[in-house]
Amino acid sequence: MLHAVNYAQLLLPDFSLILLGYLICRYTLLNRPVWQSVELLVYYLLFPTLLFQSILKSPIQIHEASSLIGATVLMGALAIAMSYCLPLLPVVGKRINRRDHAASAQVGFRFNSYIMLALSERLIGTQGLLMMAVVIGICVPLFNIAAVWPMSRGSNRGFIGELVRNPLIVATVVGLACNFMGLSIPKLVEPIFTRIGSASLALGLMAAGAGLQFGELQRNKVLTVSLLSIRHLILPLLAFGLARAFRLDPAQTTVLILFSASPTAPSAFVLAARMGFNGPYVAGLVTLSTMLGVLSLPFALGLLQ
Repeated sequence: MLHAVNYAQLLLPDFSLILLGYLICRYTLLNRPVWQSVELLVYYLLFPTLLFQSILKSPIQIHEASSLIGATVLMGALAIAMSYCLPLLPVVGKRINRRDHAASAQVGFRFNSYIMLALSERLIGTQGLLMMAVVIGICVPLFNIAAVWPMSRGSNRGFIGELVRNPLIVATVVGLACNFMGLSIPKLVEPIFTRIGSASLALGLMAAGAGLQFGELQRNKVLTVSLLSIRHLILPLLAFGLARAFRLDPAQTTVLILFSASPTAPSAFVLAARMGFNGPYVAGLVTLSTMLGVLSLPFALGLLQ
């Protein structure tokens, strides 16, 4: 069953949209000023709407997946700690730009929830989709707060100010509150949310491509290799150990493994750019992470065998 999944085909749409945004920005009249406006639209409206709908779509039953949630949160906390601590390492830290690290640390622990949802449904079915929805609902606020914190340290508004003004976090908190209260999006307006969500994925990835500058990756080789090693090598191995430690069943183990090997979140670029950090560098990391997902997903799922 695992071999039947064509990971390259699943990731191709994301990578193609990034490439399309890069080509349009470089070789047409739709240049950087146009895409800066697109970034604003994605950040303040499209991505928050998508997050809200994704969290509200399936009821979150925490007690039924407590072991999976525990393993996921612990793995996420370790990923955050490893990403944060890179500048403190004896040899590596001296070769890392602190400001670029603040913008890109999120790449080491954030995830592409849409690829995760698609794979979990294909591998496990409806049960996998519901378990993945629980994992996403729990981890999105934790990871978004962790993504904002390093960048907020250089902001005059401070950490709390950035949190309450961050539309991704606001949408997540509101979505979780509505989910726990048993609310849902009315059927009449649900198609509107769905179409906005589809637009956010396409425009967010194209905006990442438009902001891409490969020279930034060359300038930050040590940081690039370190973060992508955490995201695509260390986390899958860690997930395998945690699945055994928490005695997860096969379906829960598969969900945790998928979570560990996912490409990073496309919205990482938008967040860094909107907070005034090195957006082109983060866009490059998003692109590389999407490409590496073709290798890390089969590697991680191969551990199950």
